[in-house]
Amino acid sequence: MKNIVIVSDTHIPFRAKKLPKQLVDACEKADFIIHAGDWQTMDVYHELAAYADIDGVTGNVDPWDILDKFGRKKILTFGHLKIGVVHGDSNRKPTEQQAYDTFVDDDVDIIVFGHSHIPVMREVDGVTLFNPGSPTDKRRQAQFSFGLLEIGDTWELKHVFFDKES
Repeated sequence: MKNIVIVSDTHIPFRAKKLPKQLVDACEKADFIIHAGDWQTMDVYHELAAYADIDGVTGNVDPWDILDKFGRKKILTFGHLKIGVVHGDSNRKPTEQQAYDTFVDDDVDIIVFGHSHIPVMREVDGVTLFNPGSPTDKRRQAQFSFGLLEIGDTWELKHVFFDKES
């Protein structure tokens, strides 16, 4: 069994000073972490990399050092499962549509994206679109969130919702 934490839009230190405990607890058990952009500093990468192997993409507010390290689009493969990762930053199309269109010519099972801070999980043409939401900046959402993907003989993807730490 492989446990993957999926996160986006951490916006540290601008929306939060640190990663929330709920996310840290999940990362301590993770085999891999996917970050779908808007890290804002490489410090977030270094902190998450202390828990597990990590990869991701650049968000629309990330500086050049993050773009140089991660790029804007990526396909990650875990066994037979292919995951497309993109942040999303177009005002021309809804974020979800832009994410789908980014991988329309690629053979992926899951598309992970961020940008809107709105948790999404739905299937389109046999591809699961997944936005983990944000663990630090929920905007108008009821709760903060991130994602968990368990891969074994099959795979299971879900959101983890939580309230702000007390």
